[in-house]
Amino acid sequence: MPVGAIQWTVFSRPNGQIKALRFGSETGITFKMSIGHQIKLNSLIQPPLFSGFLDEKVEKKRTLNSEPVHLNSCGSSGILDEKGKINGAVNKILQPFRLSQQQLCEISTRLLKGMEKGLKKQNNSDVTIKMIHTFVRHTADRTENGDFLVLHVDKNVKVMLVELLEDGEIAKVKGKKNYDLPRDILRGTVTQLFDHLADYLYRFLDSQGIKDQKLPLGFSFAYPCEKGAMIEGTKGLEIPELENKNIISLLNAAISKREDFNIGYAVLVNDVVATMMSCAYHDLSCEIGLIVGDGTNACYMEELCNEEGVKESVCINTEWAAFGDDGVLDDFRTNIDKELDQMPHKAFKSTFEKMISGMYMGEIVCLILVKLVNEKLLFQGLTTPVLLKKDSFKTQHIFEIEKDAEGLDKASEILKSLGLQPSREDCEVVQQVCIAVSTRSAHLCAAGLATITNRIRNNRGLRRFDTTVAVDGTVYNEHPKFSQRLQEALKLLAPECDVSFMPREDSSGIGAAIVAGKELRKRRRGLV
Repeated sequence: MPVGAIQWTVFSRPNGQIKALRFGSETGITFKMSIGHQIKLNSLIQPPLFSGFLDEKVEKKRTLNSEPVHLNSCGSSGILDEKGKINGAVNKILQPFRLSQQQLCEISTRLLKGMEKGLKKQNNSDVTIKMIHTFVRHTADRTENGDFLVLHVDKNVKVMLVELLEDGEIAKVKGKKNYDLPRDILRGTVTQLFDHLADYLYRFLDSQGIKDQKLPLGFSFAYPCEKGAMIEGTKGLEIPELENKNIISLLNAAISKREDFNIGYAVLVNDVVATMMSCAYHDLSCEIGLIVGDGTNACYMEELCNEEGVKESVCINTEWAAFGDDGVLDDFRTNIDKELDQMPHKAFKSTFEKMISGMYMGEIVCLILVKLVNEKLLFQGLTTPVLLKKDSFKTQHIFEIEKDAEGLDKASEILKSLGLQPSREDCEVVQQVCIAVSTRSAHLCAAGLATITNRIRNNRGLRRFDTTVAVDGTVYNEHPKFSQRLQEALKLLAPECDVSFMPREDSSGIGAAIVAGKELRKRRRGLV
């Protein structure tokens, strides 16, 4: 029986309306049509999706906005019954993706233990959650100013020219260009990668007419680094010899051998830290950064004792993508998650990220669809070579399918592009699959943020903690309901914390410029 299945007695009012009262969690439901006349149905009535999120021991005054109750009747010959409700077999497959509040609290508890272990580590090999000390001791103080070159590297490359204005005025993006980073370069050699980056910098400077200027550079790098060196490749970056190499030194070497342009000093910063710095430039209460895009990560300001025993704030890059790589999330991983790990995605690596991020979300939905087809629950049991092809179902498809007005029409359009001939019922099921996967992602992010906000509040001995989270990434920014689901869940998991979210375009680039600006101030004051 699916977790969360409940029993209802449904009474008919004189006016024909139906009233439902929950009285237990036994299998089956009873409709009392009239006195002495009952119909027993050997099926389940499902609660609203994620209604188990609230603690059963407390009065349910606050609930997550959810999809309508699914009422299943036995004897349905297809995916849906005659009223358009998903049947129990489909819900049984989706149920493991629906995490209760108790489960999310347990995940938060395990994450906190991993974070505390990471803060106490002697070396990175001892822990899965690295908790990297970034040496950023303050968010922006609005005194940084000047023109800065920015290089942002993720699965693709963005080069920007950013002007930081006096007295904390809004940062101005004076130029910006995006460049594709070919997959073979991400899997090639160190020399190939940095030669490409140097070429992109030259092409941008030339397009802006500033190739003769020697500007300071902020390098926003979306991969785990410590003390300037990359720890390991993630999100498709598979160049083993790059590990433990100094990133800035490699970039400077690639630029020097060209002899057609140069840069001033360069500073390296993780993209999530840069995102936090960008938002703190405008909101000084911002102490947390969150990325939910191709990957996921978070950073926050932690109070640590320095060598003199004095507490000071320092930004910690959690690198929480690897949470669960030691097996602590195995009881929350579904069979679909385990199947994903059998694919060429660095098996048993980046466990938390695979359950959340956009790089894997579409593939998880696709694996569920194939499972439903194999069990004759979708597309009349028929599939196509295109659907079975890796990366055929894009995460962007999820964003389109979950739109309120045109979601089902988009589902039909997308499925037909995969060679399928979906019925309206098929489209409704696919939409529910997308909802289950993306909502799990949002709720896991909420559990992670609750861990961080509750830790900061407890460390400071506060009754309530008010803060702002700087957030960036395509999943958060483009999914029509992700941010709402995340924020509603966070309110339940961290009720003593008032959290605002500040999504900002180009935040990691602007933040990298701010970090470069802080470095410039130190150099001008002779502190470097």
